[in-house]
Amino acid sequence: MTQDQTSETVSFLDLHNQAQALLLPNPWDVGSAKILEKIGFKALATTSGGLAWSLGKLDGAVSLEEKLEHCRALCEAVSIPVSADLGPGFGESPEEIAATVKAAGETGLAGCSIEDAANPYFGGTYDKALAVERIVAAVEAARALPGEFVLTARCEHFSTGDRNFDDCLDRLSAYEAAGADVLHAPGMIDLNQIQQLCEGLAKPVNVLIGFRQMTHSAKDLQAVGVKRVSLGTDLARIAYGAAMNAAKEFLEAGAVNLHDIDARSKDIAASML
Repeated sequence: MTQDQTSETVSFLDLHNQAQALLLPNPWDVGSAKILEKIGFKALATTSGGLAWSLGKLDGAVSLEEKLEHCRALCEAVSIPVSADLGPGFGESPEEIAATVKAAGETGLAGCSIEDAANPYFGGTYDKALAVERIVAAVEAARALPGEFVLTARCEHFSTGDRNFDDCLDRLSAYEAAGADVLHAPGMIDLNQIQQLCEGLAKPVNVLIGFRQMTHSAKDLQAVGVKRVSLGTDLARIAYGAAMNAAKEFLEAGAVNLHDIDARSKDIAASML
């Protein structure tokens, strides 16, 4: 890790302790990362789904090597901190998780997240004892990296259908005690529960607003104690959805509505310089 990358990781950690919640958008490739940096975002986080779609794969089907190559490319393309969504960590055992975090840190990342879902599609989380051991190993690997590496621990109860708030808070409290820097419960959308989560934890809490049911703004979340707000796959969904609709229009009508397309193309090109 270079000195510049080390300073980026320090600033990334600091961004979680500002009065205003950190808005963390999720680029899916180098081009979108450059655009988001140029717009003015202070940090970025990868999206596992967005990356998978860019490779023509389902979320969860990307290999560790593909993920690390993607992370390295984004870190080299922008000058702001980048964190990575590493899903369940490309392994089950604590030793495998530690190896994944070490490899991720060597790409230039400022941080990463590890979740406790055994499989994002079929639901269910790891046994709590094993889940905690995995976070302990991830934290130890993160602390062994040069500089500061922000480790986010995710409890996937709400995203996998288990909406037991007390158990979710209990797990996140255990991950916090294990040394995680940021806590995250994707799928939690009730503002009262989110406030209880923030009040029950000392470390910064991340909330994903990229769920269709989420009706609260970043300002609402900040007011109840949230320190970081992310979008997940939403930007990639919007981009791919717009491209798909235009392609269908071209197939069916033989033309695409080009209204204002030239101006927007120039803006995009300028953002990548």
